[in-house]
Amino acid sequence: MRPYELSLTAAADAIRARRLSPVELVDSVLDRIAQVDPGLGAYVTVTAERARQAAREAEREAAAGRFRGPLHGIPMGLKDLIDVAGVATTASSRVRADHRADADSTVAARLAAAGAVLVGKTHTHEFAYGLTTPQTHNAWDRGRVAGGSSGGSAVAVAAGAATFALGTDTGGSIRVPAALNGVVGLKPTYGLVPRHGVTSLAWSLDHVGPVTRTVEDAALVLSALAGHDPRDPASLSVPAADYRPSPGTSLAGLRVGVPRNHYFDRVDPQVEAAVRRAVERLESLGARLVEVEIPMTRYIQATQWGLMVPEATAYHERTLRAVPDLYAADVRVLLEAGALMPAADYLRAQRSRTLMRRAWARLLDEVDAIAAPTVPVAAVPAGQESITWPDGTAESVSDAYVRLSAPANITGIPSLSVPVGRDAAGMPVGMQLIGRPLGEAVLLRIGHAYEQTEPARELAAA
Repeated sequence: MRPYELSLTAAADAIRARRLSPVELVDSVLDRIAQVDPGLGAYVTVTAERARQAAREAEREAAAGRFRGPLHGIPMGLKDLIDVAGVATTASSRVRADHRADADSTVAARLAAAGAVLVGKTHTHEFAYGLTTPQTHNAWDRGRVAGGSSGGSAVAVAAGAATFALGTDTGGSIRVPAALNGVVGLKPTYGLVPRHGVTSLAWSLDHVGPVTRTVEDAALVLSALAGHDPRDPASLSVPAADYRPSPGTSLAGLRVGVPRNHYFDRVDPQVEAAVRRAVERLESLGARLVEVEIPMTRYIQATQWGLMVPEATAYHERTLRAVPDLYAADVRVLLEAGALMPAADYLRAQRSRTLMRRAWARLLDEVDAIAAPTVPVAAVPAGQESITWPDGTAESVSDAYVRLSAPANITGIPSLSVPVGRDAAGMPVGMQLIGRPLGEAVLLRIGHAYEQTEPARELAAA
């Protein structure tokens, strides 16, 4: 197995055992980027020389017996909303073409302190305002969408062009591309991972989280990221934790909710079949399945857009007036629409969110987690704008992809997407595990247990 093919956990074990040097690993990943990224478009910027220098330093520390932890010498990509001192943060937009970050974001600083090595900044749908990342191609089929907005991060990890990556998630932007590219994506509890130094889409919905090859890898990254930062007003004061799941596959004693509404409505039959098979696997591992009713489903879309659109417009108010022509047409339309939204509609969305949080809290008193599809359909062909369901309902691709992920953003609860199969075209399918606030450990336990019963996943040939 070539170094770039290793999971984070396997690479960390090899580095600590001195079977692999950080220099070998970083060089292997950089070679892989050079090989596949011209056809995939996962990266905005590749920081090759910086990465090699950091890898040499990590190797010197390893030779001296100084290991910073499991991320020591591990190559990572960061979504290009995340500031790294001296590196451009373009948000994949012409608006930010000349921007250079003066200081590290909290998450970049924490990962660097843990020994991770930046190999580049990954593409996002412009300013994270979309669900396809049009400049990036799916790792399994270049003719299909990567998903968004963290499409570059998911594609890089799926193709072996990063051992792990960070994305952001405002309405599904970590989980959607993770599901469409067959990797793991975690949206943590709102406020668990600080957002200082991360370009915002919508303040009250934004989350930062890992994209990885395995659930255990996601746990390792979350352990390095989580913790209070007073520079983020939403940051939670929680003690440091090791999120790595315990060995073993027993889920005895856990109650897993299976929705009878919303999450399996208007879902591709192949996606539904793959997810239901995975849910049955959880039951075979000892989990007790409980049918649940998802609350307030008719208000989900209006609440998500009612919060996100005006908050995004407020963030972009100055540049939208100064340089409107520098925005892509799809993003500009959304930003201009936000300027027309009455304050009363935003307040109604906030009230709806409050009621939804209470209703979900009651629901999650009944179960330890909910298992459902991450997205209703696998990656669609690039350029496809809508989906027509068997009942004749037409839905835009963006609305379809955000529909099942939005509740966790509105309520701020954690959600983990895990690959659970492929459709007839060979495109990945994801299962979403949704839990209580600060319930990441339970979701990671369930996802890890499921993963241990499946064959090791291969990288995309890209």
